[in-house]
Amino acid sequence: MRVVVAPDSFKGSLTAPQVAAAISEGLRRVWPDAEIDEVPLADGGEGTTEALVAATAGRIERVRVTGPLDERVEAFFGVLGDGVTAVIEMAAASGLPLVPQELRNPLITTTYGTGELVRAALDAGCSRVVLGIGGSATNDGGVGMAQALGASFRDLEGNELARGGASLASLASIELSGLDRRLERTEFVVACDVQNPLIGPQGASRVYAPQKGAGPSEVEQLEAALRHYSKVVKARIGRDVALLPGAGAAGGLGAGLVAFFNARLMPGIELVLEAVRFDERVRGADLVITGEGMIDEQTAFGKAPSGVLRAAAQMGVPVVAVGGGIGAELNLLESNGFAAVVDCTPRPMPLAEALAHTHTHLMHTAQTIARLISLGSRHNP
Repeated sequence: MRVVVAPDSFKGSLTAPQVAAAISEGLRRVWPDAEIDEVPLADGGEGTTEALVAATAGRIERVRVTGPLDERVEAFFGVLGDGVTAVIEMAAASGLPLVPQELRNPLITTTYGTGELVRAALDAGCSRVVLGIGGSATNDGGVGMAQALGASFRDLEGNELARGGASLASLASIELSGLDRRLERTEFVVACDVQNPLIGPQGASRVYAPQKGAGPSEVEQLEAALRHYSKVVKARIGRDVALLPGAGAAGGLGAGLVAFFNARLMPGIELVLEAVRFDERVRGADLVITGEGMIDEQTAFGKAPSGVLRAAAQMGVPVVAVGGGIGAELNLLESNGFAAVVDCTPRPMPLAEALAHTHTHLMHTAQTIARLISLGSRHNP
């Protein structure tokens, strides 16, 4: 029996590697000789670095960088087992949780630290960067990131732009000749699970800036700044990023990555599956077990289990999904292609109790799945 165990995290209780370990422990109690490949996953947001590092036997590197408010913060990035692919969560350097509620202000927050993480990855010998851009505190179009890597953005008087989204309104020129030369040999792949353009009613400023501390007048100020920025980018670089789907992600960081680094934007789970070579690992397997904390109608829209299901289905491998809770009709979920959907919580209980015992619940659920499959095999030789 060959089984691929490929779950997302169960948020609030276990990381994706811990979920995979618990499921594998339960399977081995019934199938001690089974070949089990643990492939912890994420959808491009929080936990992506840890999941990919664990799945590829990579390593975590820690580094001090510039935070969203120009302060120094402790951040990290991962180097995958291939030794040349870096995984960066921009939120580690430029994320909203790094800014106290009362200080949140996308007029001045910067992605400079994200650029410093990229530079640290280049220093570590990486030539491919997988970048998750969820959870930002910023609205600067990725200018801060590019400045950290050697780009120059100046106003009409020739002064370098100050950090933050508001300064983009003064942008007059863009100079990329100072960019780190190693970037010419670096591939950027970006986990981008939103389709918002850079500007407009569904753009970065009007949809996301209020969550980052902007009031109505600041939102319009940021919208005007990004609109001007997009015009200068088009005129100076020849890239039209204003209405590009995904350009508005992370306060326009998606636009900056495309404009300055020719990045490829991908749905997060597809990016993660590609990075761990999931197609190769699932080929020839007898079973895939995936899961996440809550399996519901949203599971089909870009979440890790749906990506696993699509990839495994192409190989003809059945997929069982395990959830800490089930928030939809089982026949609806199974009609999407899951062989079975299983709630690992054994009885109604307070959430705190369920979270505290997730490892045990997953282990016992995996045992049950293995026993039922073994029973079915005996009756259907």
